[in-house]
Amino acid sequence: MAAFDTTRTTYGSTGLFGRIGGLLDNALASAVAWNDARATRNALSALSDRDLADIGMCRGDIDDIALGKSHR
Repeated sequence: MAAFDTTRTTYGSTGLFGRIGGLLDNALASAVAWNDARATRNALSALSDRDLADIGMCRGDIDDIALGKSHR
């Protein structure tokens, strides 16, 4: 009779291919976050000062909002 141990976790023991995959995942996530911030910055920059004021923002808030920081 064979026993199969299912209580072991593989967290932290992914080996070389797992670490390379993690590196690629991190690079892709960084590229996606950069593109989201770029698109947000472009969209908000296209608004007039009056439109920005209507949503409670000023031009100085655009970079913080694009990076996901609260402006107030």
